[in-house]
Amino acid sequence: MIYEFKSRATGSVIMTKPVAEWILQIIGKTPGRTGIITVDQMPGAVDALNRAIEQEREELRAERRAMESVGPSPAGASEAEKSDTDNDPYPVSLAQRAFPFIDLLKEAHRAGKDITWGV
Repeated sequence: MIYEFKSRATGSVIMTKPVAEWILQIIGKTPGRTGIITVDQMPGAVDALNRAIEQEREELRAERRAMESVGPSPAGASEAEKSDTDNDPYPVSLAQRAFPFIDLLKEAHRAGKDITWGV
């Protein structure tokens, strides 16, 4: 299932259900089949996403520092002993996933138009 976010001021942003619902929760919206983000809510939504992005970046930095302090895994380490990032060397960050949505929020706010979504 996909979510389509649209505004009369911009094009649409389409996301998969898990990503869209994650982002909606971050901005304080209840995921559902339809919804609206009003112009008044947009600055707060951008701020909430930026805070979540920064928090994720800090967590990744801390994880990298912890891994560097431990050193490389022994050659015979089992798969269970390796971190999740070993399985996906290039995970998609919240910043990458949220960028089009943040742009949509900013453009719609600048134009004074609400954003609606539907599944």
